[in-house]
Amino acid sequence: MSIPRQAVVPFKPVQIVLADDHDLVREAIKALVSMIDGFEVIAEACNGMELLTLLADVTPDLVITDMSMPGLDGITVIAEIHDKYPGVKVLVLSMYDAVDFVKRAMACGACGYLLKNASPFELEQALRSVMTIGGYLSPSIAQRLMQPSEPTADDELTHRQIEILKLIAHGRAPKEIGHELGLSSKTVDVHRARIMERLGLNDIASLTLYAVRKGLIKP
Repeated sequence: MSIPRQAVVPFKPVQIVLADDHDLVREAIKALVSMIDGFEVIAEACNGMELLTLLADVTPDLVITDMSMPGLDGITVIAEIHDKYPGVKVLVLSMYDAVDFVKRAMACGACGYLLKNASPFELEQALRSVMTIGGYLSPSIAQRLMQPSEPTADDELTHRQIEILKLIAHGRAPKEIGHELGLSSKTVDVHRARIMERLGLNDIASLTLYAVRKGLIKP
């Protein structure tokens, strides 16, 4: 009497979509991922809009994305993915280690945050950690997050003030800001004065530095 063989279920690797606006960086990360057993890059995007368009047709297990890409900022992209594709995990791979930047990414739905100066070993550790326990932070980031932190931009400013501050930091004039947000230039001037008063800052350069330090705009 022959013993029936059990069906062999094929092993399915973790499928990854990779987003970064630098071709060499994408190629390097893809090559490193290909050396990690159980993971594969199935698609690539060079900016946030392309990534979201790609996800409408491809459903990966994990997205690895930069925070600083042309067009949509990383925070918006992460929030969109978290809202539309809750089953897709997001690992940020960035050169920026500002605590506020990290906090905003995690608050919008990122599962992990890895710095671009990480070793190949840490990349593998981050991928496996995100897929098994649901999260990963680079040790240097984790250490900084445990230290007493200063207030975030969301603690100090209203949503409208943050919108205006970001545009000011990008060099936009009050008339341009007003046109984009549906406000008069005088109202924008009032908001700017209140922002400066609330933050204790006296000029546009200081506001711009604040926006960079808080992760509202990229350096």
